[in-house]
Amino acid sequence: MKTFKNPILPGFYPDPSICRVGEDYYLVTSTFEYFPGVPIFHSKDLVHWKQIGHILDRPSQLNLDCTPCSKGIYAPTIRYNDGIFYMITTFVESQCGERRNFYVTATDPAGDWSDPIWLKGAPGIDPSLFFDDDGKAYYTGNRVPPDGQDYSKHNQIWLQELDTNKNMLIGTSYGLWDGALKNAHAQEAPHLYKRNGYYYLLIAEGGTGFTHAVTIARSRSITGPYQSAKTNPILTHRHLGRDYPISNVGHADFVETQNGDWWLVCLASRPYGGFYRNLGRESFLAPVSWEDDWPVVNPGRGVIDPVMTFPRLPKHQWSSMPACDHFESETLADCWNFIRTPRGQFWSLTERPGYLRLKAKSIKLTEEANPAFIGRRQQHICFSAQTKMEYVPSQERESAGIVLLQNHDYHFRFEYIQIDQQSYLMLMRREAGVDQCLAKVTLNLSTLYLKVEADQQRYSFYYALQLNKWVCLADTDGTILSTDKAGGFVGTYIGLYISGNGYDSDNWADFDWFEYSAIHDKEGV
Repeated sequence: MKTFKNPILPGFYPDPSICRVGEDYYLVTSTFEYFPGVPIFHSKDLVHWKQIGHILDRPSQLNLDCTPCSKGIYAPTIRYNDGIFYMITTFVESQCGERRNFYVTATDPAGDWSDPIWLKGAPGIDPSLFFDDDGKAYYTGNRVPPDGQDYSKHNQIWLQELDTNKNMLIGTSYGLWDGALKNAHAQEAPHLYKRNGYYYLLIAEGGTGFTHAVTIARSRSITGPYQSAKTNPILTHRHLGRDYPISNVGHADFVETQNGDWWLVCLASRPYGGFYRNLGRESFLAPVSWEDDWPVVNPGRGVIDPVMTFPRLPKHQWSSMPACDHFESETLADCWNFIRTPRGQFWSLTERPGYLRLKAKSIKLTEEANPAFIGRRQQHICFSAQTKMEYVPSQERESAGIVLLQNHDYHFRFEYIQIDQQSYLMLMRREAGVDQCLAKVTLNLSTLYLKVEADQQRYSFYYALQLNKWVCLADTDGTILSTDKAGGFVGTYIGLYISGNGYDSDNWADFDWFEYSAIHDKEGV
């Protein structure tokens, strides 16, 4: 019996949404303040996924200037209808600011995708699209109930017809459902499906933390009334306790295979070293069967397991990405992201071929702005990340190096820096906006090798003057990289950066290569 391992997308890939076109599957996830936005993946077997780009990859599509951490792009949904792909999502401006919903379209899922089509009269978050048999399109989202909230974070799922020719909502809006669980908060992430004459409304409720859950209702009419399943919630892990290896399961989307089988993708986290979730919310997969026209998730188990039976599809593995990026292309690999929309020509792969050149900006990593930074997700509980950096700090407080980033107020900076006309390699720990120097060494050189290794929550920081002659500068507990301490909705990034730290600079740092790999013999989870 073939099996697969969850998660299908490890690391910070939350809020998965999926659609099928023939024998091809496409999946998207949230990206919040990171650019490009909304990675899109392709699969033939639901287990092995290849990234084919980002949907929001142009500044004209996505302006993240001044967007706070863990705001920005929330919960995309991908759908296909009559030769056109649709991705609809929410742009969250700030903690209390406007939530604006928009969609983009493409005929090729690898792009180019259109500029945003902003929808008026579409409050709330987590929009989805449904295309009915009669050719009509519908928008679903959540909102504050028109009669007011009965309790904190009480939301209503609502529906309205969408005219895809005029790019606007039309007709009457209908309140569909307040969820299955009494006083359960944060009813969100609605998706509509049609099967055997029923319309099914799948939602998330209970919040995206430990009490996250998936619930479902059905109706013979798309506008309701909707009947809640007596088996709700159809998926949750909150009853399993905090020691279970997979937690906060929710925010799901169904897909039917070409064989007539049903599967579900959802988000969840893998806590380790205590209830800490450095990897953020990841994408998981589970089978779905139907009994009396109601879905049953992972029959006989009812939970997401770390190892599950492979789908009834031909196995299709893509060629693996190399562990080491030698920066030999003229474009960055899809795994790399910026913090917010990149402004200014602060990076280049062509000025010195075979190197990534990062040019100093005055912006600090401790600001909610767009620093001279590129980063990729931490995807494994135990990993190694290393780079070769050529850089000499040219002025006071200027620095470059590696950062392990949860947000601007919670991170580790492994930086080569000038202080009082002396150069140091320092490990800085930033928690709740306060910097602490954990270790430093005096250096005077232009080429430096840097490495970070994680053994669960033990993060070790190494440097070398010659490759593989590593010296451990420090090791430390890494739990500040978990949202359980730092707050927010994102996972840990491993990044390369340079900063004038408040001062203009025309200096740069050249990175010859960057290598990231899992340490599988230590994973243990």
